[in-house]
Amino acid sequence: MKLFLPTLALSLLTVSCTSTGLTDDKSKLAVSEQASSLPKNVIMVIGDGMGPAYTSAYRYFSDNPDTKAVEETVFDRHLRGLSSTYPAPVSGVVTDSAASATALATGVKSYNGAIGIDVNKKEVQTVLEWAKLQGKKTGVVVTSQINHATPASYLAHNESRNNYNEIADSYFDDGLKADLYLGGGWKYFIREDRNLVDEFKQAGFHYLDNYQGLANLPNNKPVLGLFADVGLPWALDDTNKHRLSAMTKSAAHHLVNLQKHDESPDKGFFMLIEASQVDWAGHGNDISDAMAEMDDLAKTLEYLEHFVEHHPDTLVVVTADHSTGGFTLAANGKYEWQAKDLRTMQHSVYFIAKQLAANEINADYVNTLFNLELSQDELNLLSKAKATPPLDNHKNIYQDKNTSAAELALLKQVKLIMDNRTNSGWTSGGHTAIDVPVFAFGKQSELFNGAQDNTDIAKKIFTLLGKEVR
Repeated sequence: MKLFLPTLALSLLTVSCTSTGLTDDKSKLAVSEQASSLPKNVIMVIGDGMGPAYTSAYRYFSDNPDTKAVEETVFDRHLRGLSSTYPAPVSGVVTDSAASATALATGVKSYNGAIGIDVNKKEVQTVLEWAKLQGKKTGVVVTSQINHATPASYLAHNESRNNYNEIADSYFDDGLKADLYLGGGWKYFIREDRNLVDEFKQAGFHYLDNYQGLANLPNNKPVLGLFADVGLPWALDDTNKHRLSAMTKSAAHHLVNLQKHDESPDKGFFMLIEASQVDWAGHGNDISDAMAEMDDLAKTLEYLEHFVEHHPDTLVVVTADHSTGGFTLAANGKYEWQAKDLRTMQHSVYFIAKQLAANEINADYVNTLFNLELSQDELNLLSKAKATPPLDNHKNIYQDKNTSAAELALLKQVKLIMDNRTNSGWTSGGHTAIDVPVFAFGKQSELFNGAQDNTDIAKKIFTLLGKEVR
């Protein structure tokens, strides 16, 4: 796919003092005008697995049922176009998160599993690395472990996304590329063979391991915040159901404060934000948690709208790396999708299944867990699933491998109950090849209008960070 940049962006690439014959004063003016047209802050937001059905579903999920109109969402306000997601030909047309994040971070197609490298396993520069070289502060905020595929593709270079310890080690050994890291990952950063947290602290980082610490970040120190062993708890189960929003707010304020205390202030920042667990819910065909994760992402974007109002030299770009689960609204030929019962959920389906496996199934207890009144037929299905779990139950890729057969059977039934109540459909436990939406707001956001490839998004961001793209 060819990259077409508007005239303004092209001028940023081509203005040259020597080629135009400008005098010294005029050349300084041209350079100044170039700089003023570039966003000072760039925020890249990825809803992992968030195909177009997810943003449509969120519109109906967040709708006020007491009004006739279907209210606009933050996604509706900033829709710009679509992006294709296919990886390098060696991996076909269905991407994984690593190949897609590498494309979004570098502008280069690679194979599934690749982290910041091309098909020949050669390192390719990322937009975050380039921003750091330009003197900008950099940060990463995710709900997965911070060395998961998407953040790793902006921060590291590795032939396999599964080399979690190697990727974690590279965050320190290959140079400290970010000034702020927030997410999960104790398992990989506090190990028997190496304690990376201590090494970060010795390098001058402020470390925190609970959300409460986000309110008291030191103004002049880089930050490492790890809040879970691997990924964060599901939004519905976490102590803060809008933890991505809370982390993002603290991160944005902190990066602004850091640049103020820098020797070369006012150079701005680049931040990657990932709503990682939209994808995990999609892999599990789990509509309840998908909508809770989408709500956390929406609240994050609403905060960023506020941030851009007060920092108009900021660009926010939002997209997905791919779509997950083949999710659709309205299944089995029935022209209906209902979000009402999703709005009352207080726990993840995984928490509910675990509690049902450990406790007696009776109406009062089950209704409390679901925060809904289940029918007798639904209660009977749960009891049957617990008593006679099938032998062919399988775990999704983000699920504890030690989960009992009874809990797996209950989990499947809990999700089916919510699918039936909403009339949600799924075609896969994996990714699909459909195009994904692109949203943008703030300075130069119009560059992201229309149809584009995921590599185009990186190329446009490189351009707006002052790098010449050929």
